[in-house]
Amino acid sequence: MSALAPTPARLRPWIDGLEVGLLERSAAVRLALLAALAGEHVLLIGPPGTAKSELARRLHHAFADARYFERLLTRFSVPEELFGPLSLAALEDDRYERLTDGYLPTAGVAFLDEVFKANSAILNALLTLLNEREFDNGAQRLPVPLICVVGATNEVPQEEGLRAFHDRFLVRVPVAPVSDAQFKSLLTLSAPPPTRTLIAAKPLRRDELDALREAATAVALPEPVLQALQTARRFAAEQGLHVSDRRWRQTVGLLRVQAASEGRTAVDAADLWLLPYVLPERPEQVGGWQTWVIDTLMACPTTQRPGLQRAVEAFERQLDIETSTRQDDGEAGKLVLARSIARGDDDGAREGGITRLVAERLEERLRQHYSPVHIAARVAQVDELLQRLNDELQHLERARMQAQALLQDRLWWPPALRQTVLQRHEDACAQMAAWRARAQCVRDGFAQLPVDETLAGTPPAPIALEA
Repeated sequence: MSALAPTPARLRPWIDGLEVGLLERSAAVRLALLAALAGEHVLLIGPPGTAKSELARRLHHAFADARYFERLLTRFSVPEELFGPLSLAALEDDRYERLTDGYLPTAGVAFLDEVFKANSAILNALLTLLNEREFDNGAQRLPVPLICVVGATNEVPQEEGLRAFHDRFLVRVPVAPVSDAQFKSLLTLSAPPPTRTLIAAKPLRRDELDALREAATAVALPEPVLQALQTARRFAAEQGLHVSDRRWRQTVGLLRVQAASEGRTAVDAADLWLLPYVLPERPEQVGGWQTWVIDTLMACPTTQRPGLQRAVEAFERQLDIETSTRQDDGEAGKLVLARSIARGDDDGAREGGITRLVAERLEERLRQHYSPVHIAARVAQVDELLQRLNDELQHLERARMQAQALLQDRLWWPPALRQTVLQRHEDACAQMAAWRARAQCVRDGFAQLPVDETLAGTPPAPIALEA
């Protein structure tokens, strides 16, 4: 990677600083900054008062010499509000040109609130500006210094005519009000200082951005990642989502920038956490996609192992049957009499103790006794299950350690998502260990069954380990 490209140590202070005071916005902060580094645009979807504009205002401080532009759009907005007024001097010379200084065509970072409420004249001009980074000013098509546009909306547009404009925002992030868990923190939150004084790190220069994007072009897409993206495409089709070819290409570019910014030369499965924020069209689809990516593409374990669970339960039931089985040898009446005497008022503690001892011995004699062959066969069957449980637990432990190592130094992973994934690994290991402990108890129970050495016996039929 080029020496000019920003390193994780260079980027991390900006991630931490942008997030200060923005409760439960770790994913939005990371996605907005990463999208800007990749030269992509971000759409924040949520109700008013959820810090969408604050995030955009902070974002522009991350880039050196980046001018900031902000507008609230309505259906009555006119092009002059975004692109600048017409030049009277140019009109005198029969030229239709705008005075763009201080307006969107000269901005590095822009925030457009209620972006889908603009009229068609504005939207058509925005399409070219967002995608080609060019602006038609009179007879000239001029390049613009735009790094990123952050759009905001209360809801995703349903009109077919807005689909092309909606598709220009590669990253689409739902932003919800603060949860009940963080409500008290919200009420007691002190106002943060201005962003320019909040972060000690220097803003990112344009040559750093160019170096990072150049390095990203050399990042490899290994075959497992290509297969994962192919699986994601099939899943999108099953969900009725139309993902354009351009969006797939942009998604790969974003994955590469993510890897390059962490100093890696190849995209891996952990980079795919971004997919729920670039492929779904509506915010309510993000949660399902996130679960699917974690379960399918990242192969995160669950506590559900129906076959092993049923095997443990089957052995427990069989042990209960064999433990509680009684043999009829004519001693049952004696046992009933001994129990009755032990519960009544006898002549003294000594007599009562003797009676209880007699009852216990009769109880033991009435228990079904098994041949050594029977007990050895049951123990061997449980040992087979224990081996499977041990092997699976070792596999889960290795996967847990690999996940911890993989996610430990990730720059872009939101902490809450990292905790969710690691907790899934912990829960799976804990569940497997619990089943192993239960199986060990079953083994001990079979080994302690009453044995009759005189019985020849035959091995019992094996208990199926899969139901």
